Amino acid sequence: MSFGAWERLHRSARQGLRHAALPPLHWHVRPERGLAAFRAWVRRGELGLVGLAVAAGLLSGLLALAMGWLAQGLHAALFGPEGAHGLSTLRGAHPLVLLLVPALGGLLLGLLNLGLARWRPKQPVDPIEANALHGGQMSLWDGAVVAVQNILSNGFGASVGLEAGYTQAGGGAASRLGRSFGLRRGDMRVLVGCGAAGAIAAAFDAPLTGAFYAFELVIGTYAIAALAPVVTSAVVATLLRRALGGDAVLVTTGSIALPDASAYGLALLLGLLCGLAGIALMRGVALAETGIRRAVPWPTLRPAAGGLAVGMLALISPVALSAGHGALHETFAASGPAWAVLAVVALKTVASVVSLGAGFRGGLFFSSLLLGALLGRLFGAGAEWLLPGTDTVLLAVVGMSAFGAAVVGAPLAMTFLALESTGSFAVTGSVLTAVTVAALVVRRLFGYSFATWRFHLRGETIRSAHDVGWLRDLTVGKLMRRDVRTVKTDTRLSAFRRDFPLGSTGRVVAVDEAGRYAGLVPVPEAHAAEEAVTTVAELLQLRDRALLPAMNAKQAMAVFDAEESEALAVLDGADTRRVIGLLTASHLLRRYGEELDRRRHEESGIAA
Repeated sequence: MSFGAWERLHRSARQGLRHAALPPLHWHVRPERGLAAFRAWVRRGELGLVGLAVAAGLLSGLLALAMGWLAQGLHAALFGPEGAHGLSTLRGAHPLVLLLVPALGGLLLGLLNLGLARWRPKQPVDPIEANALHGGQMSLWDGAVVAVQNILSNGFGASVGLEAGYTQAGGGAASRLGRSFGLRRGDMRVLVGCGAAGAIAAAFDAPLTGAFYAFELVIGTYAIAALAPVVTSAVVATLLRRALGGDAVLVTTGSIALPDASAYGLALLLGLLCGLAGIALMRGVALAETGIRRAVPWPTLRPAAGGLAVGMLALISPVALSAGHGALHETFAASGPAWAVLAVVALKTVASVVSLGAGFRGGLFFSSLLLGALLGRLFGAGAEWLLPGTDTVLLAVVGMSAFGAAVVGAPLAMTFLALESTGSFAVTGSVLTAVTVAALVVRRLFGYSFATWRFHLRGETIRSAHDVGWLRDLTVGKLMRRDVRTVKTDTRLSAFRRDFPLGSTGRVVAVDEAGRYAGLVPVPEAHAAEEAVTTVAELLQLRDRALLPAMNAKQAMAVFDAEESEALAVLDGADTRRVIGLLTASHLLRRYGEELDRRRHEESGIAA
């Protein structure tokens, strides 16, 4: 093409561009892109997680307050106006009401459970289990089910607290909030802890108690990265409670003198006693559950039978009813003879054990506080006889916290509960001594809190909310190599040497005539074998040892250690014995180390 032709083409192109109608540019951001950008910002930064913690605190606090109000409404409707102030101090109720209302509640609960077993048989996943096994994934439906069961149980007078429902509803709402923003596994676990922290903080008007309840029980560890969101959620929920005028669950102790050395010694002994009593109470629930299951073979009627037993105990004293808020106030406000206190301890213990053993939904959180305060009173009476001038009110506070730490499994949360409920810094040192001893006794002699003990009875192996779900997800089926070459056991050694020269691989899987696993053939030994060896069948190793795809990394490592082998075949089943892969110990350890390092970074808040 000539220069003139190039010039004419260039001129026409410039004119075409000048007169071309270009489409207008639109700079506005589409709404879905804006929402996606906001979700990305929330997922990316710590401030976003704190913002979600505020929302979780509001939701969990509101749910906890609503549950408390509904339970109080049922108390007033079923037991009379005085029931709204606490069933455990109820006066003047008709004996038939005391006897039959808990049984009626048990019957309603049994019918509800029957419907759930038919239409939704799945067992609800609570916050501890969710964080330990499922990366914080919880269901709103589970939260609603447990909340209704808990309100029904407590509202009709069963000797259970509402704390299980509080944390289930709060954790479920927080988990749903986290899923809507696509949070990572570590952040989701923290947000579930925020929901539980907000629920407990709102229920007890105690932000520090709520925060450390989440750290010790729901998250399973304390990390700087989780401090801001968890504390934020607890404080927001507490402020919401105060703004809505909720009644504070406080004890009136009067002035408590600064403990001396003898008080610390008594606190240590009381902590030991509470630890042993807590173990007995938790084992008692399991024994009661077994006994009631044998005595009442119909699951639908077990709660009704348990409710009737609680009603009979309530005819002796109303302290058997509900969680025991009013009785806890009276424990600190008035004193009585030791035999009367001992009778109340026995009555409340039996009522709590029977209620939980019969299938009422709830926990031992508040009952353990009441029983601990009563034990502290008893212990104080004995100590005052030996050491005149002993502060029995201090020992009641110490017992309340120590027994709670033994059963619930949160020593620092119980320490802060004593501080926040009494408003006295003087109790802190002796309470901390007692809860430490109680927690140590339970951990060494029993090994479970009440929640993890229930998991153990169900067949779960978790002992805390520490994240072990990732280990279960790290299975042999995900780690193995699938491109595995095999040989028949009757393959001639000369052919094997030709197909697998030295250095090509370390081992080859051998199968029999039916294609089933027969063993591993080490390539170096095949090349070093004597001339008398004719087929690879004579060189087979690990004939009866292999891995299954459902095994997790920990189980696989145990097999590697037992066999002292570098590689193992993976079979589709113990019966069919079809080879589907090969796994080496070095690859397993490397992947395990990478995942473990990733989880540690998530817990510490340090970017990997």
